[in-house]
Amino acid sequence: MRPFECSQAHYHETSGRANLKRGDMKLKRARSGSILVLVIVSLLVLAFLGLGLMKVAAGVRHQAIQTKNEATAMLAAEAGYEQAVFKMSQQPDMLQALDDPTFESSGVIEFDDVKCSYDIEFHTFMDSKPVYRIISVGQSGEFSKTVDVYVVQAVSGWDMGMCRVPSSSSGTYKVSYADGEIIDIPIHINNLNDSPDERDIYISGSPDFLDVVDMGEGRKTSGGSDKYDAVMDLFDDAGINFDQPDSKITNGSAVLQKIQRFKDSTKANFSFTPNGQAGVSNSQDAVQLEFFVEGSIGKVRVTNNCTVRGFKQSSDSRTWDYRIKPGTSDQYERYYIYSYHVMPDDAVSTGERKTYNIEDSYVTQSYGGVESEAGGQIFVQGNVIIGGDKTSHSGNQLLNGKLTVVATGNIWIADSLLVDGAKEGNGMPSQDNPNILGLIAQGVVRVVDPGMSKYAGWESIPSGYDYVPVGVKDTGSGVEEHDRHLSESTIIEAALTIGGGGFGAENVRRSSYGGRKESGSNPQDKLVLRGTISEALRGVVGLIGSDGYLKRYYMDRRLLEGILPGDFWLKGKYIPAPAGWHDYRK
Repeated sequence: MRPFECSQAHYHETSGRANLKRGDMKLKRARSGSILVLVIVSLLVLAFLGLGLMKVAAGVRHQAIQTKNEATAMLAAEAGYEQAVFKMSQQPDMLQALDDPTFESSGVIEFDDVKCSYDIEFHTFMDSKPVYRIISVGQSGEFSKTVDVYVVQAVSGWDMGMCRVPSSSSGTYKVSYADGEIIDIPIHINNLNDSPDERDIYISGSPDFLDVVDMGEGRKTSGGSDKYDAVMDLFDDAGINFDQPDSKITNGSAVLQKIQRFKDSTKANFSFTPNGQAGVSNSQDAVQLEFFVEGSIGKVRVTNNCTVRGFKQSSDSRTWDYRIKPGTSDQYERYYIYSYHVMPDDAVSTGERKTYNIEDSYVTQSYGGVESEAGGQIFVQGNVIIGGDKTSHSGNQLLNGKLTVVATGNIWIADSLLVDGAKEGNGMPSQDNPNILGLIAQGVVRVVDPGMSKYAGWESIPSGYDYVPVGVKDTGSGVEEHDRHLSESTIIEAALTIGGGGFGAENVRRSSYGGRKESGSNPQDKLVLRGTISEALRGVVGLIGSDGYLKRYYMDRRLLEGILPGDFWLKGKYIPAPAGWHDYRK
């Protein structure tokens, strides 16, 4: 090859390599640019994703804060409601409290940056029962939650200050629910605050509790031991609650305030102050009431200025006839029980014995311009005897109407007390039966023993007075007019409130000495209650197998609806009225 051609070939070869290097460099630069763009795009995408996630996270956090604030506001509102209910439970009488300028019906609770405010006010009457309104507003952050609740005093079937009976002037004795008993009524027992701390409900065997039991005391002692572990299975059917507010039945001030308002609202011609002046032993003033129906109209025959011949056992070991000593809460005294009573022989002509229509006694309770449903009221400054010398099957002691009877002394039941109207198959007044009876005593409410007229020592009737028979006359030779007894079953359809002791039967003997006069040869009669009981302490009904009555207690659930006239609810617990709870947020 010629030198020129060689040089030219070498040039082309060198030039080709240079071009190849430049292409490689361009390709590398192009690839680097693409990667850079991809990286930038990726970073932008990640940045947008990060911003989105940050926004989502911020939203979730904000939502969590909102949810927390809303829940906290609701809890604060509920705390205000609970505080208001607690404050109400401490008042002897809520209507009087609202009229008291020193009572704080509003309040504020603060927890750092959370607070609530609440107000208590009277709202209306549910039949005869006052209904109160609690408005509680909880605030947390920007959230506000309101709880708006209509509440009423709770009603239970059998409330008692303590599950004990007096056994002496200062001592009490346990009363056990016994093997074989069926208790188909709600029970509440106040906290006894005993030391050493024992169960406040006493059990013998395995009684059947078919309704709820409320205890004022806690389940455990202050040392942490379980007082109820051994008996909890007895309450499996309906349950048992602890640390419940006490009934006001042991609060003399609360009972007195209710009685005073009742007295002030009773019509003058149905308010009595008996003055029995018959010269009998241990005399006590009384009014006798007899209920009957005439031409579908409820009637009451009132005999004022009666005199009861009383009797008191001299030995503490014989009977259980005690009441709370007036002015005390833990001292007891024997009282003069019923033997028989007399009335002025001119009682009809003087108007001391007179018959009224039940509806003539109707009045309404009024508060804040709102009136309750109408109901009958009879007030007696003294003692009351309910009964006559006819059984309920003859139309006597049959109440048609709504009526409450209040006595500042004792109420003696001397016959079965039935309400007129429709009944269920078990004898209980039907739910739509409008007839109801309430008996309230500052003393005791007791079923009498008409046989005491003979045991106490029959006296000649003072001049100017007539003997008034009650119960059923004995049969047989040599029987006198005053030799009497009650029927085998005494039925009481009423709501009973006893401030001076307990409900029970008189002349139930603690020993084999004497005893109540039973019907015929039966060792024990039956006492059937269809209603409610609120008693400061237990009263003796009978001694199992020997003397007195066997209990058959059933709750009249119409009383939950406020059908009873007179505002005599003493439960310390307030609960929402039916459909009475509302809550909402702003």
